[in-house]
Amino acid sequence: MPDPIQSREDPLAALWRPQALMGVVLGGEALAAILALAPTQDGDRLVHFGLASLGIQWVAVGTLSALYLLRRALGRLAPRHLAWACLVLFLAMTVLVAMAAWSVLAMGGVADTGRQGFVLRASALALVVGLIGLLTYQNYSRSRWLAVRAKQLELEALQARIRPHFLFNTLNTGAALVHARPDEAERVLLDLADLFRSALRGPQLIPLAEELALTRRYLEIESLRLGERLQLHWDVPEALPDAQVPSLSIQPLAENAIRHGIERLPNGGRMDVRVRPLGGGVEIVVANDLADAPGGRQGHAVGLASVRERLQAMTSGRGQLETALDAGRFVARVLLPA
Repeated sequence: MPDPIQSREDPLAALWRPQALMGVVLGGEALAAILALAPTQDGDRLVHFGLASLGIQWVAVGTLSALYLLRRALGRLAPRHLAWACLVLFLAMTVLVAMAAWSVLAMGGVADTGRQGFVLRASALALVVGLIGLLTYQNYSRSRWLAVRAKQLELEALQARIRPHFLFNTLNTGAALVHARPDEAERVLLDLADLFRSALRGPQLIPLAEELALTRRYLEIESLRLGERLQLHWDVPEALPDAQVPSLSIQPLAENAIRHGIERLPNGGRMDVRVRPLGGGVEIVVANDLADAPGGRQGHAVGLASVRERLQAMTSGRGQLETALDAGRFVARVLLPA
């Protein structure tokens, strides 16, 4: 099954992160130190370390630069072919840097071997390092796919729980309206069709506008069912921020607000949905009145842990869900990267 994240992102995006770049630099320095401390080396080991560090960092920076420039073409390759293409590019960069390094050493009269031997030795070392890098990338890619897949399975389980709830409540509402208010009954069924069409697409990243539309349809159905007991207030800008959100990540917050807040209040209550840009991202707040019973708070844990983990997994840790009690109201706050 294809990873929905990888299908949207640059497959080499992990290489441009600060942690990865720092790891490449430190790994290169570690390799240079190993070469300088090798028992076959003679002379000033500090000089050997400096020369090895210079050559290795040139290879690393040159390879990363080439990968960045070719990222669009390389991104079209299958993952296995992409890995081998990166290895070939790494070896080619090693050969170029080794030939340039031998020429500099020869001009200084300190080259202790022929060009061919020097280049072959550097290429063999690069091949070993490249194969280790391939294994590391394979393990990283596999672990990331398994983590996202686990969140997808949680979403599918959440969908399996939501669909019967939608279906039974909506059909009951439609049956009650079909004779007295047929136009509203038709709208309920159309909203239900839109909800199921969105839910059946499966787990994926979708625009924020689509997820809010899904949430709005759900709340329209609940408004017909609850009537005046649901006091719904929307505070959404006309031009929504350009943000991606996992499907069914805002709607479960609205469902929790209804089932564990509004429904438990004899006279109903107020529910607010607010969206606003915040610090280069976007903030979505779903707040609702709570019953005075001490157990009212606990119901909100249903589904929230799954939403929180999927937000973090499918936005590379940049999406967050925060929950709190504020003046007798339950507040769920989602932070998304723009």
